[in-house]
Amino acid sequence: MATWFVFLMPIDEHLNRRIRDALAAHVGISEKKMMGGLCFFLNGNMLCGARRHQDGIGRFMFRVGKANQATALRDPDAQEVVHGTRKLGGFVRVDAHDCDESALRRWLHLCLDHAAALPAKT
Repeated sequence: MATWFVFLMPIDEHLNRRIRDALAAHVGISEKKMMGGLCFFLNGNMLCGARRHQDGIGRFMFRVGKANQATALRDPDAQEVVHGTRKLGGFVRVDAHDCDESALRRWLHLCLDHAAALPAKT
């Protein structure tokens, strides 16, 4: 199982542009640089992030929520997110080459539904 460091995410502008374009019609979206990377939020709640991994592969990280994680992991392109030795509940990762525009919109829809159900953060 590959380790994917969530809090140290080198910026990949191509992947970030794909996320921005897919979220352009949504209100309440913000971005925050975190430890050299970029994460996207809805009303202050994390939705997703993207990075170029050390092996050169671009990957998306989606916050689908713990209740949706088992269903999300049934997708053959989704994998658990592991930080060090700890699995991060409610998060999945998908390699960019396995995530066309249709798949990206589907993943983001799941993230948006999860984040919309949470209280807004200021």
